[in-house]
Amino acid sequence: MRHELILLLVATQFLTRLPLPALRRFDPDWLHQSSRHFPAVGLLVGGLCALAYGLAQHVFDPLVAAVLATALGIYITGAFHEDGLADTCDGLGGGLTRERALTIMKDSRLGTFGTLGLVLALLLKIALLASLAPAAAMAALVLAHGGSRLACISLITLLPYGGDLEHAKAKPMAQRLTPGQWWLASLWLLPPLWLLWNRFPPGAWLLAGLLAGLATYHLFRLQKRRLGGYTGDGLGATQQLVEIAIYAGLAAQL
Repeated sequence: MRHELILLLVATQFLTRLPLPALRRFDPDWLHQSSRHFPAVGLLVGGLCALAYGLAQHVFDPLVAAVLATALGIYITGAFHEDGLADTCDGLGGGLTRERALTIMKDSRLGTFGTLGLVLALLLKIALLASLAPAAAMAALVLAHGGSRLACISLITLLPYGGDLEHAKAKPMAQRLTPGQWWLASLWLLPPLWLLWNRFPPGAWLLAGLLAGLATYHLFRLQKRRLGGYTGDGLGATQQLVEIAIYAGLAAQL
């Protein structure tokens, strides 16, 4: 249990900028092991965003509350996933070969495809959240942030690493997960699903799950075909697309 708590701390330090106590020692393999707790970090980020939305909606209209909640999520994560989305759009949009796509994705400059992808993603998230009732929007934030991190775990389980391993920023994350680790990660979503099940009709759950699955499969197929496997930026793009898909499924039925 103590080791799992350490791994949870490592996962939170990796995915967020929350002020946390430093570890006395660090084993690089812990980063790989900590990925099974990524959904838990997503639930934490989503919970904080939901709290911000709940407080803001008492003062502002739903659109402003949605903007503030989205901005807080970006601040907490340091735009970690948004950066991956932009780089993936630039790389896959502008690179005709695998080598060229990876080169573009390493470039810190933002191109046309990345700008458009990032702007559209933010607009969709804000608009979908604003279309929901406050209680439903808060529940959606928790579920989408947690569920989208599980989608990232799915790609690490199903695909090999497709980037340049020698220049990978987090080499331990280039290792594949076992199915058992994936199932362990999925257990984090059971409590919020049980607590929030009655917030949405069955059709909303079905559509959200379907769209999330399609988004995950799209990024799986795209990265496998174009890059030969997942990359860190591709995981960020997966998180963003699946988060939007969950919002869309829940909002469409309401």
